[in-house]
Amino acid sequence: MSKQKQYSSEQIQVLEGLEPVRKRPGMYIGGTGVDGLHHLLKEIADNAVDEAIAGHADSLWVSLKEDGGIEVRDNGRGIPVDKHAKTGKSALETVLTVLHAGGKFGGGGYKVSSGLHGVGLSVVNALSTKLIAEVYKDGNLYRQEYERGVPLSDIKKIGKTDKSGTMITFYPDETIFEVVAIEYDWAVDYLRHQAYLTKGLRTEVRDERDNRKYAFYFEGGISSYARHLNLGKDVVDEDVFYVEKQVEESMVEIAIQYAETYTETVKSFANNVYNPDGGTHLTGFRAALTRVINDYARKNNLIKEKDDNLSGEDTREGLTAIILVKLPDPQFEGQTKNKLGNPEVRGYVEQVLNEYFAYYLEEHPAVAKKIVGKALLAARARKAARAARENIIRKGVLEGSGLPGKLADCSTRDPSNSELYIVEGDSAGGSAKSGRDSKTQAILPLRGKVLNVERARLDKMLANNEIVTLIKALGVGIEEQFSLDGLRYHRIIIMTDADVDGSHISTLLLTFFFRHMRPIIDGGYLYLAKPPLYLLKGQGNKKWYAFSDDERDQITDDLIAKRKGKGTLINDEDDRKRQAGLTDVQRYKGLGEMDADQLWETTMNPENRVLIQVRLDDAEKADAIFSKLMGTEVDLRKNFIQTHAKFVKDLDV
Repeated sequence: MSKQKQYSSEQIQVLEGLEPVRKRPGMYIGGTGVDGLHHLLKEIADNAVDEAIAGHADSLWVSLKEDGGIEVRDNGRGIPVDKHAKTGKSALETVLTVLHAGGKFGGGGYKVSSGLHGVGLSVVNALSTKLIAEVYKDGNLYRQEYERGVPLSDIKKIGKTDKSGTMITFYPDETIFEVVAIEYDWAVDYLRHQAYLTKGLRTEVRDERDNRKYAFYFEGGISSYARHLNLGKDVVDEDVFYVEKQVEESMVEIAIQYAETYTETVKSFANNVYNPDGGTHLTGFRAALTRVINDYARKNNLIKEKDDNLSGEDTREGLTAIILVKLPDPQFEGQTKNKLGNPEVRGYVEQVLNEYFAYYLEEHPAVAKKIVGKALLAARARKAARAARENIIRKGVLEGSGLPGKLADCSTRDPSNSELYIVEGDSAGGSAKSGRDSKTQAILPLRGKVLNVERARLDKMLANNEIVTLIKALGVGIEEQFSLDGLRYHRIIIMTDADVDGSHISTLLLTFFFRHMRPIIDGGYLYLAKPPLYLLKGQGNKKWYAFSDDERDQITDDLIAKRKGKGTLINDEDDRKRQAGLTDVQRYKGLGEMDADQLWETTMNPENRVLIQVRLDDAEKADAIFSKLMGTEVDLRKNFIQTHAKFVKDLDV
C-alpha cells in the first residue's frame, strides 16, 4: 500500500471577504466570457431598475467610457451611507464588500426586486480593477474608491449637490475576463427591455468610444413591447389588450395582441426577470386564455353545440403576449431564474385574465370574432395536419425504418460522428455523393426551393415532398412528435451556391429550422457550408481558393509581392494576374460546376472546409428578421432590401 500524503487542517483553505468571487467567478456570474462581463452591468443596472419599480426613480443612464469604464447612474434615493450596526462600516461599504448584504432580504428596503441573492454590487466590486461609488443623498455628494474589492479609504463627503441617486463606475478586471469591452448593441437591447418592463422609466445608453447614444421611454410599458414584437406583421387589431391589476401584495400586468401568423410569441417575466421556461404565471395565463375564448365562442354561438372546444394550441396561434408579475417573494426553480414556482401566482393571473379579457371581448365584438375565427381555422388546420400525418405514417414516409430514397446515407450509425449535407439541386447532389466520405457524410439533395413555412401551417408543410423528406431524414419528427432523441446527425450542414438563389434557399431552410426545429439550432447542430467563390490557378498545378473578392485580391497581391517585391502597384486585372504568375482565375457560379474532387477539397473535407455554426443570440431579432424577409408584408421586405443593398458586394443577375 502506497504511503498517503497526510490530510490535515493545513489543506483546508478559508476564503474570506470577496476572495471566493475572484477565485471562482463562474459561480457568481456564470463565466468569464462576454456573457459574464455583461452580467456585471446588469447587476448594477438592476439595482437602479428596482428603485424605479419601487417608485423612487424614473431615469437610468449607462455610459461606456473611452477609458474602458462602465458608468451606471440612477436618480433614486441613493444607497444609504450611514454606519451599519452589524458591520461597523458605512452601509455603502457594506453592500460593496460583504456578500449577501443588501436591501432585498425583508428589511423593508424593497417590496419587489429582481435581485434576490444580495451579491450584485459586491461581486462587481470584486471583479473590477477599480470601482468608484458616488452617492447623491440629502443634498450631499459622497464618494468612495475601491481596487479589486478593497476600499482605498473610508467614504468621504466631497461636496453639495441637488441630485439624488447613485452612480457606480467600474473597470472589469482584464486578468479575469476574456474581454472587458461591453457590447453597445447588447446594452441597447437590455435597456430597451427594461424601459418596456418598467412603465414610465427612461433609460439611456451612451457609447463615448464612438459617440453613439440611444434613449428609451415607453408610456405604454408592456403594451408597447407587444407592438414592437408584432412590427412587420399583419395584426388582427391595432389596439393591444392591456390590464394592470393588484392582487393581494402582487401586481399582474398582461398585454395581448394577435397577428396573422402561425406562431406563438409569449414572454413571461417576474419582477422584470425573463423566465424562458415560464412557470406558474404562464400556466395560469394559458388556462385562462383558453377558457375565456371558449366561453365567449359558446355564448355567441361561434362554436356549434356538437363541436369540441378549441384547444389551447388553437387559441394561441398568432398570439403575442407579455405576462409581467411583480411579487414580494418570488421563488424560482434553479439559480438561473428560468422558471417561476410560486403556486399562488397561477391563481392571480387566472383571476385577472378571466375577468378583464372577458370584458374586452364583450366590448370589442369585431375583434373577438376575428380571434375566435382565427382559432377555429387553426383547429381545422390541426385536424387536417393530423390526417395528413396519419396518412403519410400509414405510407411509411415519416416514421418507421425506411429512409427517403434520395438520401445517400452514411455508413456509421453514431450520430456524433455523422453529418448530413442538405444540398441544392441534383447536379451538386451528384458531385457531393461522389466526393464525400461515405462513412460519416450523408447527402440529401433538395429539388428547387423548399416551402416558405413562414406563410404555411403544418397541414400544408406535410403536403410538401421536400419538407417531409427532410423531416424523415433527420429522424426527429415534427411539432408535438418532435424529439432530439431521434436526431441521426450531429452536424446538419446547409450547402448552397454562393449566389442570390443559394442565399434564398438557405434562408428558406433557416426559417424552417427556426420556426419548427429550434432545439436543433439551440443544440449547436446546424451549420452553413461556405463554398469558395474563386479558384486561382498557377503554374505547376498550383491552386488557391478564395471565398470573397477581397480574399482573391489578397492572394494575388501576396503572389505579386513574392515575385516582384513589396510596393508593386498594378491596376490592370490581366496584368495583375500575369505578374502574380496565375494562369487562370475562375469564378464559380454554383456547386454544380465543381467536380467531385473539387467539392470535397473545398467544401466537404474537414481539414479544409469552412463551416459557420448557426447560433441564436437574440430570438427576438431573429423573429423580426424572418417576419420581414419571409412574411406577407412586401413593403417591409422591400425597405429591408433597399436599406441593405449598399452592403452587397456580389450580385448575380
